[in-house]
Amino acid sequence: MRVGIVILPEDRWWAAEPKWRAAEEYGFDHAWTYDHLGWRSLVDGPWFSALPTLTAAAMVTSRIRLGTFVASPVFRHPVPFMRELITLDDISDGRFVLGVGAGVGHPSFDATVLGEPELTAKQRADRFIEFVEALDGLLTTDKFDYTGEFYRSQGARNLPGPVQRPRLPFLVAANGPRTMGLAARYGGGWVTTGRKVDSLDEWWTAVAEQAARFDEKLAAAGRERTSVQRVLSLDAAPVYSLSSVEAFTDAAGRAAELGFTDIVTHWPRSGGPYEGREAVLERVADDVLPKLQAT
Repeated sequence: MRVGIVILPEDRWWAAEPKWRAAEEYGFDHAWTYDHLGWRSLVDGPWFSALPTLTAAAMVTSRIRLGTFVASPVFRHPVPFMRELITLDDISDGRFVLGVGAGVGHPSFDATVLGEPELTAKQRADRFIEFVEALDGLLTTDKFDYTGEFYRSQGARNLPGPVQRPRLPFLVAANGPRTMGLAARYGGGWVTTGRKVDSLDEWWTAVAEQAARFDEKLAAAGRERTSVQRVLSLDAAPVYSLSSVEAFTDAAGRAAELGFTDIVTHWPRSGGPYEGREAVLERVADDVLPKLQAT
């Protein structure tokens, strides 16, 4: 099993840099940051842009894979975004993974701060499908044309192209049937957050149901189950995974039983969300990660 960690883009670089270095030194397989204009209860606090943060992280690490968790079409257009992705893939020497999701609607900050009209759930899914289709074409084909309801491109150039061929991998966040189908078609990986429920047991039941549905989508797309990484965001659960070593170990074991190849936790913060102690993170890195990665 591979293990990743999310580092929120809230610290000035002098404070953030040691975390990114430590993520690699601790032995995590991948490290991520959120791609938002502002996020939930932290919208009134400090917040930095994802891609420059990941670029800086690429310059102070050498092994760990880096990615967005997750980028969305809410405030991005595929053509300029493609250029940024190719640049980051180059600077990281092929270590970048594009985590991508549909984005939530109003009243989320990303959806309201631009003053754009509210989209229905169907419209958000339609836009997301176009976004992924367009990015796939833009990253793999020079002089790419695309015409959709939300996005267009005409003869878009992509030279020199990504370091990773035919393109950098997509990690597609999907909980609904249409977006799961998109993940099955285009994803090198699928990530789920389960459902918002009150109890931990209910959450794991929901995750198991989603994993079974994703298997069906893979079969319908003609892809082997082992061809796609299955990634679980542990901290979408009602219990923070790094609240204790025992909580993390239990969550990792349950994820493995459900067939997940990767799990993702969050760097502990001094307050919510993800409130915890770095001492627990250090113990997990020392005692738990080597065992998980050896299985």
